[in-house]
Amino acid sequence: MRRFTFWLVAVATMAACIALIAPAPGRADGQPSAPYVTVMPHGYRDWRWISSAHEAGNLNSLGAVLGNDTAIKAYREGKFPFPDGTIIAALHYRNVPSDENNNVFGQAQSFVPGLPTNIQFMVKDSKKYSATGGWGFATFVDGKPADAASMKSCFPCHEMAKDTDLVFTHYAP
Repeated sequence: MRRFTFWLVAVATMAACIALIAPAPGRADGQPSAPYVTVMPHGYRDWRWISSAHEAGNLNSLGAVLGNDTAIKAYREGKFPFPDGTIIAALHYRNVPSDENNNVFGQAQSFVPGLPTNIQFMVKDSKKYSATGGWGFATFVDGKPADAASMKSCFPCHEMAKDTDLVFTHYAP
């Protein structure tokens, strides 16, 4: 009987510890979590390629858009809205001319990624990020998350892409 009581107390104690330390969705005041992601998803550099992007003007940026397995599956199946667990990464670099390539071509026509500018993420969690269409947004510069003030423009801009579940990038098969 003592062993049974000991195990019963041990299991109850363990369950209580897990319940106390498990992250709860939202904030203590019952409001939804901020729509900003502050930790880079692990392994994003190994994700599959979705598309590339070139942004001209002041940004002068080349980007590689990558997706985790959930994102790739949803893109390939044309599944909108994207399911929870979808993560899309955009790795941005300065767009610079390649002197080496241009010397071979005999004219200025080749551009390559230069220094990195930022990495952006969209994380789909329809409950945690319900206030922003089910997406959490992130920008990291030099491995550090951008401040909340700079992130306030993410959702209003992405909201314009309602037909594609707030995602601008189309899959390039």
